[in-house]
Amino acid sequence: MNRVSTRKALGEAHSKLILVGEHAVVYGKPAIAIPFPLKVRSIVEESSGNIMFESAVYTGPIDSMPMRMKGISECIKETLHYLGKPLEGLRIRIDSAIPLGRGLGSSAAVAVALVRSLFSFCGQEPSQRELFSFVQIAETHAHGKPSGIDMAAVSSECPIWFEREKEPIPVKTNGPLYIVASDTGRIGDTRIAVENVRKRYLLEPEKVEKSLEKIGKIVDEAKNALLNGDMYLLGQLLNRNQEELISLGVSDDGLNRLIERARNAGALGAKLTGGGLGGCMIALADSLESARIISSELMKSGAFRSWYFSSQDDSLYASQEVK
Repeated sequence: MNRVSTRKALGEAHSKLILVGEHAVVYGKPAIAIPFPLKVRSIVEESSGNIMFESAVYTGPIDSMPMRMKGISECIKETLHYLGKPLEGLRIRIDSAIPLGRGLGSSAAVAVALVRSLFSFCGQEPSQRELFSFVQIAETHAHGKPSGIDMAAVSSECPIWFEREKEPIPVKTNGPLYIVASDTGRIGDTRIAVENVRKRYLLEPEKVEKSLEKIGKIVDEAKNALLNGDMYLLGQLLNRNQEELISLGVSDDGLNRLIERARNAGALGAKLTGGGLGGCMIALADSLESARIISSELMKSGAFRSWYFSSQDDSLYASQEVK
């Protein structure tokens, strides 16, 4: 029987939204991601016996984790080996508000929080290089060959400019972003979506390359819009990005319906975020009150859940289910 713990450590991470650039980022184009105030916490406590893991998805010894969580177990083992800690005597509990499979960076956020908590338990704080090296283990198991944008975004406190195999660059915004994020209620499989784009690229290389180039230019314009505080231009760029994502075959009827509803409700622009084929969409509003109205309208239009927030405030508001 596990004895009462005498030591405890906490690690946290937030979710993320890709503002512009998803899928093109896999092909070396830039993307911009922003923090999303949905949080995950990892609590490590001293215990006895085998390392026990507790979460909403799985509870039990780390060596008995299901195959889909193998990346997490390997991440734990490699981190502890690096820290010189034996693979025993710990209880790890994950408390996450981030829904799975929605393109919000859930797997990366869990891994970041986990690594931070293990380092904290050993009285250390990981460098960015150390953090990324261990999170990469979990992400590779989860997504195959991840671009790295999720890892970078969930560990950053500000919007970032991201290019594959380059250091993320903070992006300063001239004024707050008022963002709505709505969940279709359907899991979006990033791995499948990326593979679908790859297949389309092989079949129609010129057409797909043209879309990817357009997305790259949209991201560049979006950075300037953020720096200049031009939210109306940014909204137009979100709409243009969505057109290219439709062309790449990663949007679907459910996403398109919510995106159109958001625009009709006053959004400056709207698009899917993340892998697509389910998952979430985002909308840009001109005020927090406008964001509230858009979020409410999306719930009326069948969104499974919807949140809204200001990028200059850590508060996250959730629209209530329509009765």
